[in-house]
Amino acid sequence: MTRVLAVCAGNICRSPAAEAAIRSAAEAAGIEIEVDSAGTGSWHIGDPPHPQSVAAGARAGLEVGGRARRINKTDFDRFDMIVVMDRANLRDVIELAPDLEHRARVRLFRTFDPNTDSDEVPDPYGGPDEGYDETIAQVRAAAAGLVSAVRSAGVESPVPLE
Repeated sequence: MTRVLAVCAGNICRSPAAEAAIRSAAEAAGIEIEVDSAGTGSWHIGDPPHPQSVAAGARAGLEVGGRARRINKTDFDRFDMIVVMDRANLRDVIELAPDLEHRARVRLFRTFDPNTDSDEVPDPYGGPDEGYDETIAQVRAAAAGLVSAVRSAGVESPVPLE
């Protein structure tokens, strides 16, 4: 089984939505993927996902849940793949990685969406509901691409990044 960690800044908007989207896409495809989410910062540790993220997920048929936590070094051994929402998260996660092998597990999540030119999921925090709806659409598209990549590669270990 492939293990995926979704990471954003506070772990209350984008990464819990991505976790729900990956879980949903994997279930729909009939493959097992263990998925969790975390943040690079400690502002919201223990908090549930942002209410607007939960509501946007519900409108799209996703159950966005969990409690915010911060990524830590043990995550690099636990997860085969770490998908981050933007370049700031990418930088922070790569700095935390213990070595090159573990850095190779980190990838911008939106690069799994072949129908976009953007490689980042913008942070909707503090914005209108429409921003959260757009985040849900973006993470669902990336999740479908990630699950397709996992399925086609038959991965039990990390998906090749190049």
